[in-house]
Amino acid sequence: MTSLPHLFLSAAQTSPEEPFIHFEGTAYSYSDLHAHVSRAAGSLRAWGLQKGERVALYLENSPSFVAAYLGTLWLGGVVVLVNTRYKETELRYILGDSGAKLVVTDAERIGNLEGVLGDSIDVTEIGQSLAQDDEVWQRFAPHPPLTEPAAISSDDLAVIAYTSGTTGRAKGATLTHSNFVSNSRAVTRAWGWTAADHLLLALPLFHMHGLGVGLHGTLLQGSMITLKRTFDAAEVLSELRRGHVTMFFGVPTTVSRLLSEARRSETHALRLLVSGSAPLSPQVMEQAEQTFGLRILERYGMTETVMNLGNPLHGERKAGSVGVPFEGVEVRIVNEGGQTVKWGEVGELQVRGSNVTKGYWNKPAETEASFVDGWFKTGDLGLQDEDGYYYLTGRAKDLIITGGFNVYPREIEEVLAQHNAVREVAVLGLPDDDLGEKVVAVVVAAEEVPPSELQALCKERLAGFKKPKEVYFVDELPRNALGKVQKHVLRERLEV
Repeated sequence: MTSLPHLFLSAAQTSPEEPFIHFEGTAYSYSDLHAHVSRAAGSLRAWGLQKGERVALYLENSPSFVAAYLGTLWLGGVVVLVNTRYKETELRYILGDSGAKLVVTDAERIGNLEGVLGDSIDVTEIGQSLAQDDEVWQRFAPHPPLTEPAAISSDDLAVIAYTSGTTGRAKGATLTHSNFVSNSRAVTRAWGWTAADHLLLALPLFHMHGLGVGLHGTLLQGSMITLKRTFDAAEVLSELRRGHVTMFFGVPTTVSRLLSEARRSETHALRLLVSGSAPLSPQVMEQAEQTFGLRILERYGMTETVMNLGNPLHGERKAGSVGVPFEGVEVRIVNEGGQTVKWGEVGELQVRGSNVTKGYWNKPAETEASFVDGWFKTGDLGLQDEDGYYYLTGRAKDLIITGGFNVYPREIEEVLAQHNAVREVAVLGLPDDDLGEKVVAVVVAAEEVPPSELQALCKERLAGFKKPKEVYFVDELPRNALGKVQKHVLRERLEV
């Protein structure tokens, strides 16, 4: 086992002049990034950063993010990933909880830190460019380079990544170099990732799929990234049409927007189109196959575990399934009594393996509650079919119990999504004096449609107790930065 800085150093020594990052018209080789990473590490050392101390990165995607990230790890520091959409309340909580000594940010976000930082936290600004004439970068990294990485154990902490908070206050998952490296080896092998691949990455680097899969997989294979600040469907489609990109990673929201922008049949060099973070509907799967001529590979990961499961590169990719476990990952499904269920039965997915966090930062009670006999309790409900493929049916906290019956929201969402007037939908439970909970649907409509028509569709295709008692229409669903619907926010709004 090795560390993330040593993975990068190996790639820089093996293929120094090979392109690593292409960003807004500028190409950076592995040698270029090695020079900047070692300078960043040298400057952090001069600033006073000690091994194990935390540096918060409050930055959008850019080569300077990568340099600051690897530079912190190079010195033996720990990176705290900060969502770029966070403002005062979230920032104060995460910076305080993590005990960060330094915040690295950019001009667009530095104003958000006013009134947030205590006396024990410093802040420094960097730009997007690593050019020699970029004064902001030069101010960040003015000191002599640290040419060799610090002595780092594979079990040393590398990252504190805060959960996306779809159900409440975020917790800091602690991830080691071993967690990342072992999982990257498994994922790159499973996806046939080689040095010849070219990844178009528009997922945020503060997210596990963007960082833990996209960046780390590229380092492991010594391949290339075209990096985007953010996702823009027209820009991504234009890049794909140039015919040099072989892989694109997205989430359902970005895939849907890309398909809306695309022609019926697109010319491209893609060999792998991956989606995760939330389930894809079968309709989107079919449309993507018709548009790009290849079937989307759905995967399943978490902040606390990086990647757990994925559909096979070679073999059947089942619509609605998140596939089978990656090498080194074990998965089981248990009922409320903790007993493993038979295939076809719904229960909670639990995982264990070298990819799984050791726990939450400074939260021993939450850590203890998240494990049972070495298995991490994901909080996701799912089932396994007779072929060994896994399916997610919802979050345990989203389970609706109405009149004594268990209702899984996703089942209803998939039925409603088949109606032409439904653009997006979220199903949840609200308190009900008679039933305990009642099923309600929140719909973003493409055109006007009577609620009774949607209710009739559910009654026709599902058991009567699953039919929404109420249908609400909204202009948009609340989502976090990764496109996940925040049902707890919807619930709070509807209960007022």
